[in-house]
Amino acid sequence: MSYPSFALLHPIADLRWNGFSVHTSTVIGLAVIGGWYLWAAARGPKPTPFQRVCFFSALLVIFLSLNGPVHDLSDYYLFSAHMVQHLLLTLIMPPLLLLGTPGGMLEPLLRPRPIAAVARLLTRPIPAFVVFNVTVAAWHVPALYNSAVAHHEVHIVQHLMFMVTAVIMWWPLLSPIPRLPRLPYPGQMLYCFLSAVPMTIVAVYIAMADNLLYPGYASAPRLWGISPMLDQQLGGLIMWVPGGLFFYGVMTVVFFKWSARQRDDEAGAQVDWQPVAQS
Repeated sequence: MSYPSFALLHPIADLRWNGFSVHTSTVIGLAVIGGWYLWAAARGPKPTPFQRVCFFSALLVIFLSLNGPVHDLSDYYLFSAHMVQHLLLTLIMPPLLLLGTPGGMLEPLLRPRPIAAVARLLTRPIPAFVVFNVTVAAWHVPALYNSAVAHHEVHIVQHLMFMVTAVIMWWPLLSPIPRLPRLPYPGQMLYCFLSAVPMTIVAVYIAMADNLLYPGYASAPRLWGISPMLDQQLGGLIMWVPGGLFFYGVMTVVFFKWSARQRDDEAGAQVDWQPVAQS
């Protein structure tokens, strides 16, 4: 069955595993961001080697998500591949980007009062949580999603909104700027727990649907014997299981960091209260 009103974004092409498609717009965008980072590092606070690795790994994740096989599978063939792409852009790239950026690099951007006020508002836990999850839920409404896979400009907006709001969502966990602070460890754990819930609801809606929500993929050539309905169910499961478990993994890391901090505080208190030896 064909669905001419919901054609995929690009004409169907043969998937070539021995090639690597590259889109100039992504290369230019990443070059601008990487160039700014190197320029800011030369003029201001020096990133540590670990920060440099994290930052440029984030750019690599963006490049590999929006070019090559991941992009081609997402745009030409499989809804489930599109879900993998979205998880890379929202769960892997943003923490690497924040871990890789020294706070001092961002301070000059916050000098204008209006920008600082907006940043203070959006990076608080509740707005950060709401902005990201409303964005994810809205873009998976069939009318919006089908428009994104059918129109290039809409697709670009979708990906940009995912990436920007995902960085905002991760801010209460990994903020590099003291005046836009991270949550305390108990708050971070609750934030991670709650962050898994909206994505799970959207994923269940997709995986359990009894009809094809995104029919554009039904007109694509079938790969590996995956039917359009199975493809949709796999996409929902990818969003549901890895997406939800990822937040629980982060919550576990936060718990151990909190426990280590408590042990350090207790050890420091014991040293402070030790009686001074009498000579």
